[in-house]
Amino acid sequence: MDSLRDLLSSQTIRPEILTLAVLAVSIVLAWLADLILTRILLRLTLRTATDIDDRIIRLLHRPVFLTVLLIGFRIALGVLGPPASIETLAGSLFVTLGVLVWLGALLPMVDLLLGRAAVHPTRFSLVEPKTLPLFTNLVKVAAFGLGLYWIIEAWGVNPGAWLASAGIVGLAVGFAAKDTLANLFAGVFILADAPYKMGDFVNLDTGERGEVSHIGIRSTRLITRDDIEITVPNAVMGNAKIVNETGGRWSRERIRVRVGVAYGSDIDHVKRVLEEVGTTHPEICRDPEPRARFRSFGDSGLDLELLCWIEEPVLRGRILDALNTEVYKRFAVEGIEIPYPKRDVYIKELPGAIPPETSPPSD
Repeated sequence: MDSLRDLLSSQTIRPEILTLAVLAVSIVLAWLADLILTRILLRLTLRTATDIDDRIIRLLHRPVFLTVLLIGFRIALGVLGPPASIETLAGSLFVTLGVLVWLGALLPMVDLLLGRAAVHPTRFSLVEPKTLPLFTNLVKVAAFGLGLYWIIEAWGVNPGAWLASAGIVGLAVGFAAKDTLANLFAGVFILADAPYKMGDFVNLDTGERGEVSHIGIRSTRLITRDDIEITVPNAVMGNAKIVNETGGRWSRERIRVRVGVAYGSDIDHVKRVLEEVGTTHPEICRDPEPRARFRSFGDSGLDLELLCWIEEPVLRGRILDALNTEVYKRFAVEGIEIPYPKRDVYIKELPGAIPPETSPPSD
């Protein structure tokens, strides 16, 4: 501004005329900027496959136009050479108006961009429809706080005291709601890392097993096979060992039917019978096919396993019951003995019996 005033003092142009000229030029430049956005760039973005760039251009239309006008008015005011206090006041006012104008455009843009990111969870796994309000509010609060910082600084107020007060308040709130915040952050990390998803069957290290029915910001809910809903805080889920039965390359699960047969049994015959039981069941997968394995020599018999694949973990209990029943029936038909522990008890002496050497002599 000082160099501009020095230039004016060396010229014969009156400041009022030059001020009007600056205002006229700023209006023309604002109109040109608006023309470039709405006519040229908007026509280019209309040719793209998505409409998000079109909506961004429309949101930028007003703040760009008003920003060019505010800059022109600020320069025009400097040409007039008002007192320092008025110029400082006007500068603070122009900065405040500019921040408010851009906040009015950026906040709807946040809704637009995060809303579009939530529609494509495979590309933006952290932002999902259920977490969209959280991230939208966080970004808006951050943008509002930054804008407020610039406004306070523009009016010559030291923002350090305000920041210190906000830090103390935030620290107090953090201590008061530490459990809630722990669940909140754990919920965000669970949604980002995705160790499980809706519909998965999971086992917790505390023994609970069920289908994931809800993943929220604060907690995760499981529906057990007894149709009981269990609500687990996300802070617990984030630190627990979770076995996801539905995870992996596919949702299939392998089940094991453990059985023992007596020593002396025809092991090949036993394995063939077990595989026939698995193959004939209609709900057992054909690929991979059922197989029988001889595992170990037990105390009372030979230990074997029938390994079968099922389509969903939810079927495990019912199919295990059917396979166990069929194995028992087939073993009875085939004459295969299922051993059980046997113990031989030897009685050294009976209670109350008189030892032979102490018996009275007979007459």
